[in-house]
Amino acid sequence: MTGLSFAVSMARREGRSSRRRLGLYMGSISLGVAALVSINSFRSNVIDAIHSESRGLLGADLELRSLRPFPDTLQKLLDSLVSSGIPISNATNFASMALAPRTQRTRMVEVRAMSGDFPYYGTITTEPPGRWASLQTGRFALIDPSVLVQLEVDVGDTLAIGTARFVIDGLISHIPGEFDFVTAFGGRIFIPGAYVEETGLLETGSRNVYRAFLKFANEETLDDFLNANREFLREQQIRYETARQREADFTEAISIMTRFLGLVGLVALLLGGVGVASAVHVFVKNKLSTVAILRCIGASQGTVFSIYLLQAGLLGLMGSALGVGIGIVVQATLPDVLRSFMPLEVTMSLVRPALIGGLLIGAWVAIIFTLLPLLEVRNVSPLQALRREFEASRGRSKLQLAALAAVIVTMAALSVGQAPNWATGAAFALALAVATSLLWLFAWIVMRTTRRFLPRRASYVVRQGIANLYRPHNQTVAVTLAVGFGIFLIATLYVVQRNLVSRLAVDATATRPSLVLFDIQADQREGVQQVLTARGLPLIATTPIVPARISHLNGRATSEILKDTTDRRRSRWPLTREYRNTYRDTLVSSERVVAGKWWGQEERENGLPSISLEKDLASQLAVSIGDHITWDIQGVRIETEIASFREVDWARLEPNFFVVFQPGSLDGVPQTFVTLTRAETATDRAELQRDVVLAFPNVVVMDLAAVQDAIESIVESVALAIRFMAFFSIASGMIVLVGAIATSRFQRIRESVLLKTLGARKRLIGRILLTEYTFLGLLAGLAGTVLGIFAGWAVVTLMFRLAFKLPNIQLVLLWLGTAAATASIGLFNSRDVFRKPPLVVIREMGE
Repeated sequence: MTGLSFAVSMARREGRSSRRRLGLYMGSISLGVAALVSINSFRSNVIDAIHSESRGLLGADLELRSLRPFPDTLQKLLDSLVSSGIPISNATNFASMALAPRTQRTRMVEVRAMSGDFPYYGTITTEPPGRWASLQTGRFALIDPSVLVQLEVDVGDTLAIGTARFVIDGLISHIPGEFDFVTAFGGRIFIPGAYVEETGLLETGSRNVYRAFLKFANEETLDDFLNANREFLREQQIRYETARQREADFTEAISIMTRFLGLVGLVALLLGGVGVASAVHVFVKNKLSTVAILRCIGASQGTVFSIYLLQAGLLGLMGSALGVGIGIVVQATLPDVLRSFMPLEVTMSLVRPALIGGLLIGAWVAIIFTLLPLLEVRNVSPLQALRREFEASRGRSKLQLAALAAVIVTMAALSVGQAPNWATGAAFALALAVATSLLWLFAWIVMRTTRRFLPRRASYVVRQGIANLYRPHNQTVAVTLAVGFGIFLIATLYVVQRNLVSRLAVDATATRPSLVLFDIQADQREGVQQVLTARGLPLIATTPIVPARISHLNGRATSEILKDTTDRRRSRWPLTREYRNTYRDTLVSSERVVAGKWWGQEERENGLPSISLEKDLASQLAVSIGDHITWDIQGVRIETEIASFREVDWARLEPNFFVVFQPGSLDGVPQTFVTLTRAETATDRAELQRDVVLAFPNVVVMDLAAVQDAIESIVESVALAIRFMAFFSIASGMIVLVGAIATSRFQRIRESVLLKTLGARKRLIGRILLTEYTFLGLLAGLAGTVLGIFAGWAVVTLMFRLAFKLPNIQLVLLWLGTAAATASIGLFNSRDVFRKPPLVVIREMGE
């Protein structure tokens, strides 16, 4: 028999005798492959759907957008295009309060006044079908289902929007190119553009968005139009987006999202690799006598090594194939899990590169993580068949060091390949390496500490259970890595989620506002205050709002600055956007001065009004204290001098501003007001909204409690997607945990048999095992929880720049729950210790 055929034959025999032990670890490889295959295939499906429906995502070839009514020069250009046969549709978007006269309920909504034949591509789905085509035929409205529920109305009821009335003609089921979670903040209501003026809501100071949708004969005509008018659109501060740009933006967004989810799933695969390495390490230790005997009968190092490498490779390939099958099933469920983030319907199809890639990656991870412990068989000499316990241990060989390097390179390559960019992948790989190292170090410290400081005066049960943490064939490292990684993911996600949600809680203090009233005109201030007073609600604050644009920067016109392509210091968006500024003489609780000085009652020496800029805006504008900014306020120019920079806590649900003016500098300019109040109950808030809308139809009332619920819903949707992929990592950790316990099961049975033979009862043995597994769960859960706390702190403070708050009780419950789960799994896997008599167990173990 040749060396190769002998190796194949022995691998098959060894595989049959050890498949139960190694099969558990290959299960974690299967879950990791399933995570990668499902998310990578799904990403391909979504990108294909976006590409095939690229025009339907925008509904047109080109969209023009402005925060002000289109200037006459642009309108003339659009009229000329219509004359040349290019279809154009218009839309005016604005926030308003919708009132249902029959139920007297109100809700803040986004009104879209449509005119023309939009969309030119794709289909807007309504219920009943076909209602979109009849929208322009009368005073009809199409609304989101959420608005229907909130207002407690039915199709056929009347809605009041401003001073106009519309009949609900149907529901909007789906709009291509829009994400479902956009309705969380305010439902959409579509009305005919011909009646928008009747609403009386297009007041000065209201935040309206004016849009035009154009359809061109072909892409060449579109390109010609943009090339000829790009500079003109920029000068008029008209933003535009093409169907190709929308496709590219959606593709990039979906790719980034799914790749981040793929990184979470990658943890499952790498954790499976750790499990394989742990299993093979114990497997090799148990097979040293067999290897030595094979060497005695003439088998070479290479032949013996090939036997077990073939076995590992075959099991890895089988585990990967199973993972591919599971991944296909999971892929079919992802559209439902990620529906809120999908801009269109996704059709599932098998993606061959993702399937083959998952198969090969899984097999490679299984083999590469197997190499390090498997190389130990090359150091086994024939003499170890007789005196293995006296054979001197050897240090790591060059091959083992090379295998360790290959594991590190594999982990880094997979992270970079799965990440949105190489920097994120490298950071993720580094984070994994650090987390793994810390968990391993923690396990090592536990073993050393328990060996040295074993409580001698403790009961026999405690001493015996704790001693198992460092005895040969212990499970401390495997369990710490498996459980620690799973709890690390859960704790990190929970800590971040709780901090984000708690920062938005409107009921945090008794003085925190729960309602914000927008677009109050100057002559409506007293009337709104009277409505609040009549209901016994406090007037927390009234803040003026002054829309303005930057006209000049230090005497240089913004149009000139925008043309200067050599100036890389400044961003473009601060020079083109419309600001909503305010004026006041004091700072508020959500801001603090970080540079310069806040003004007092005195005027500045040069007579110019002072302003305070948000520090990040100042950085984007590349300005310093003392620089001058000229503002265009409804055609009136006001020159100001920068007196200070402020740091603003944007997470606070309060009126925060990029720019604050010195009091007295904006007297006489057009302005609206925002009023803050607090109503304790949902009923009080609803009744106030109704009273305000009936008295002042143009005033928009935002219920901050509803906003908080909407944000929590979005955060929960994101968390659900992450938890869905994290499930694979957690499940892999549980499989590794079960496998670690099963691998050392024979060692525990041997000890238990000896104890039984010496007269120990089942209850005593059970208490010893319970002590061991409880301590393992407590220590591994503690390691994962602590890592999760630090990771959550880093995300909250460094990424979101929020104050960190630790959810102590919930994390303690998570920690104790982990210990309970670990103990339960350990006792369940050790049930043979209690069921079988000592003699039967000894015979089965071949003793």
